[in-house]
Amino acid sequence: MPSEASILDKVVKDTISAIETGKRQIYDIAEHTMAEYNRLKNELAEVKKEVVDLIDEVDNLALLERKARVRLAEVSKNFHLYTEADIKKAYEDVQDKKLRLMDLKGREKLLRYKRDNLELSLRRIKDMLDKAEKLASHLAAVTNYLNSDLANITSRFLELEQLQNLGVNIIRAQEEERRKVARDIHDGPAQLLANIVMRAEFCLKLMEIDHNKVKEELTALQQMVRQSLQDVRKIIFDLRPMVLDDLGLIPAIRRYFEEFTAEAGLTAELVTTGDNRRFATTIEVALFRVFQECLSNIRKHAAATQLLVKIEVLHNKVNMSVKDNGAGFNPKNVMADKKSEGYGLIGMRERIQILKGEFSVTSVPKKGTSIHISVPLED
Repeated sequence: MPSEASILDKVVKDTISAIETGKRQIYDIAEHTMAEYNRLKNELAEVKKEVVDLIDEVDNLALLERKARVRLAEVSKNFHLYTEADIKKAYEDVQDKKLRLMDLKGREKLLRYKRDNLELSLRRIKDMLDKAEKLASHLAAVTNYLNSDLANITSRFLELEQLQNLGVNIIRAQEEERRKVARDIHDGPAQLLANIVMRAEFCLKLMEIDHNKVKEELTALQQMVRQSLQDVRKIIFDLRPMVLDDLGLIPAIRRYFEEFTAEAGLTAELVTTGDNRRFATTIEVALFRVFQECLSNIRKHAAATQLLVKIEVLHNKVNMSVKDNGAGFNPKNVMADKKSEGYGLIGMRERIQILKGEFSVTSVPKKGTSIHISVPLED
């Protein structure tokens, strides 16, 4: 039978290993994103050069077209001095240059559109690259901290015997989160991007047949790209909302609450009292994840029509309560049912216990559910 110390050491090592795996995956994403960024950058440079060359060609042809029109006017005005062949040639020269000029201007317009879209894509790729590098830096800092503090980790966690399986739970949660992200990407952006590629190929073929139809197809293509971008942003927000890092817990909860209530279509109220200040990262992340899980349960199981969220920031603690008027349940039965995984209640309770906080659930079938959380704050 392994000792508690060895179990805790294994938990920490497994956690570090999982973080290292995630860090390598982030580095791979950053590497591929950098390759795509360089490819787009080179393509943009080529398109810009084509635009400049085409503008010069348009300007030169426009000058020749004006001279041809002047020549035609002169011939027409003095038709008695010129033969019919001269007049016909002057007219055909004007028409030829006019048609060529229209064709060049059309190509110039398409190249400008392509250039603008490449610049937009380049900015988005650069933004994604910056986020990947930032996330990799955070993971490296976490790994360094855990490695440096491994010698003292056993003594710190002996008092938390009930959380011996924390490492396994974290790994399981990571795998579940990866499955969810993979499913969301496959069902959303991946499908849209495949469709976008097909539609783009269709547009290229259509340009040779019907220019008017191309505009309609490009408009539809633009809408698909916007939808794909919206889906990607939602996935990124679910993984780690940037507003949580930038502004803190309360703004992140408020934004998630607004998006949730807009989608769920229920009567909801968010009440916050106290000082809207920043807390330790561990507290902000834990409370935000618990809040997400609460709302996820309401969406999946409660069938509620009313929701009330209260957050109270005091000098030495943060209190949060989430109440709904939904279907309710028997907390003892749900926590004991391994198949249901406790609606995520065990994971929520463990997050709060790690922070030495209090977590309680009050629920009655057909009468709604109330979840109360209290987390102490250090000076």
